[in-house]
Amino acid sequence: MLIIRRNTTDPFFNLAAEEYILKNFDEDTFALWRNDKSIIVGKHQNTLAEIHQDYVQENDIKVVRRLSGGGAVFHDLGNLNFTFTQTPKDENLINFQKYTQPILDVLQLMGVNAKFEGRNDLTIDGRKFSGNAMHIWKNKVLHHGTLLFSAQIPDLSDALNVELSKFTDKAVKSVRSRVTNIREHLKEDINVIQFADRIERFIVEQNPESTLYELTQEDIRNINELRESKYATWGWNFGYSPRYNFRKVMRTAGSGTIEINLDVHDGVIQQVKFYGDYFGIQDSEEIEKALTGTDHRVESVTQVIKSFNLSNYFANLSPEEFIPGFF
Repeated sequence: MLIIRRNTTDPFFNLAAEEYILKNFDEDTFALWRNDKSIIVGKHQNTLAEIHQDYVQENDIKVVRRLSGGGAVFHDLGNLNFTFTQTPKDENLINFQKYTQPILDVLQLMGVNAKFEGRNDLTIDGRKFSGNAMHIWKNKVLHHGTLLFSAQIPDLSDALNVELSKFTDKAVKSVRSRVTNIREHLKEDINVIQFADRIERFIVEQNPESTLYELTQEDIRNINELRESKYATWGWNFGYSPRYNFRKVMRTAGSGTIEINLDVHDGVIQQVKFYGDYFGIQDSEEIEKALTGTDHRVESVTQVIKSFNLSNYFANLSPEEFIPGFF
């Protein structure tokens, strides 16, 4: 087994590294890594339905889609992530307990009564500290999980707090759980880096044939190419979302009630309809037609809206009031 060390906290790079390692390394691997503030959404999720858009923008939180399924999770530097890539010798490819057991063993050696519960969670006293997900590629398994060690729990809640009633789709919705930080349950005062060292030492002890591996310059170059072509793109992180319908009702002091309805496919607005008790001297259908075919992203919608004299279509309404109604 290769123990791969990654010191970067760039979420786009780290998610690209997982796919690169899975598809290009024949050996089994294990890695520990951290991300700066980011939301990592499951492969089959509607990204906009998982994030609190305003909070994410105001706090410069990166949003990245991962290769595996499951729900959205919040990462910061107090969250430690672990990844196994393996070619199992048995036919049971999906085995969450197998890959989480080393984490439980480490915690139990440290006096923490951590347990595997449900489908893919690790808990302490009934509160979740680790969510896990898997991706199967050919005959190989990528298993990765989060480990809340000293994460900012309020940030986690605020970043993932979204009004789900705005969306109608078939995407997988995240299930919110009561969470806890591992550090709160330890008898000794250690930081997240020291905790990572404990886990790495345990993995090495359990796998005497393992060797440490530093990514080569060629590895880094290839991962960066995948980062730029896929993981840092709007098309993968947002446009890949399943088809969905979006509806939001705005109540404004100057224009009355405006209901915005969107049909979005592959991240592109296919149809727009406005309803409400608003007044205008020009037909708002002109704006509906202009938005059709536009990416459902802030920059694209803003460009279209600001090309119109909005008050002619919605009396007394400014672009700054109108644009948030699309997200």
